[in-house]
Order: sequence, then C-alpha cells, then structure tokens
Amino acid sequence: MAKSDPFGFDLSVSADKKKRTRGRRGMSGAFETSTRQCEHAGCQEAGQYRAPKSPDTLDDYFWFCKDHVREYNLKWNFFNGTTEEEFEEFIDKDRVWGRETKPMGKTSAEQRAWARLGVDDPHQVLGGNATRNPGKNGGAQRRLPATERRALDILEAKDSWSKPEIRKQYKSLVKDLHPDMNGGNRADEDRLQEVVWAWDQIKDSRSFRD
Repeated sequence: MAKSDPFGFDLSVSADKKKRTRGRRGMSGAFETSTRQCEHAGCQEAGQYRAPKSPDTLDDYFWFCKDHVREYNLKWNFFNGTTEEEFEEFIDKDRVWGRETKPMGKTSAEQRAWARLGVDDPHQVLGGNATRNPGKNGGAQRRLPATERRALDILEAKDSWSKPEIRKQYKSLVKDLHPDMNGGNRADEDRLQEVVWAWDQIKDSRSFRD
C-alpha cells in the first residue's frame, strides 16, 4: 500500500533515491562523495567531514578526516576572543532569540515622519502593485523539483532568492513559531515542523545561489 507523508509526497525508498543529490551527508555526518583531502597538515586521508573556520564565518568550512575533525572540534570554542561583557550581551539577546522587546506605546522617528504625511503603512506610497514586481521573467516561475517548490511555498520565499535570503526568511519564521516566543504555546508546532522540513530541502539544493 502506498504511503505518503503529511505534505503529500511519495516516501517510498525508490522515490527517496531519486531525490538524493550528490554531496548529501550520511548518518555519520560524513560527505561520503567528497573528493577533498583532509586539510590537517601532513594528512593524506579523505576530507569528508567539515568544520566551521571561525564563529564569524560559520558557512565557511575546513575539511578533515574523522580523526582530525574530532581533534578540531575538541578545541573549538564559539566564544573564543569574546570579552565577558560581550558574552553577557550575547546571553541576554539569546534569551529572546535576538529580538529585543520594543517599548509599548512608543513610536520611532521613522513612524512619526510617515504619520506627519498621513501614511500609516510606508508601502502605501508604492500603490496597489507594491508587492507585485514581476521581475525579469515577467512573473514566470523557474522549473524546480516539486519538493523544492513546496518548500518555497512553506517558507513564503521566491524562487529568485539566494540561499542566504531564504535562510534569513527561515530563521525569521522559526523565531516567530517557536513555543519560547509564544509563552510555551505549542499551537504552531506543526507549522514549525513544516518550516524546518522546507529548509532541509533548500539548504543542500543546487537550484539556488550560495
């Protein structure tokens, strides 16, 4: 009997094999198709395990063999070089997912400037077609796999966006939907799982610019 996931996709083994792209990680975390050599000095083993180069460039990686990535990870310290004041500031921001609460009842200088012009929403000045920019292709959609097209819909993203732009949208949605941001309310838990699933389809795709 055919089985489908909550989003209506074929979950059979044969369908999964067709979806897989070159370079996906195995259960061990290794990129088994990697042809890189371990970047540890003097090592000739295959570099199948990646490790971020620094806390400031988490998307830029070193590639090591299993032994040397373990050695690197043991020495890794995200807060290396951070002062005590910077560490405390980071912890304070992390408690609210980096979104500090704005004072109630106070308007910003920008809001006051628009209000003087009689504009409640700045997008009003662009007219009725403010969000209907057809772009270079006149609004035509790119041809994408069904899973990636569904993922874009879930993330409310456009197929012309780069991965960093989609990732920014993903992080924003996760912050809004997480129970910690809603007083422990788990009403949006299913939606949150959809968003996480959607980003998993996009992050390793070759259809979007890095």
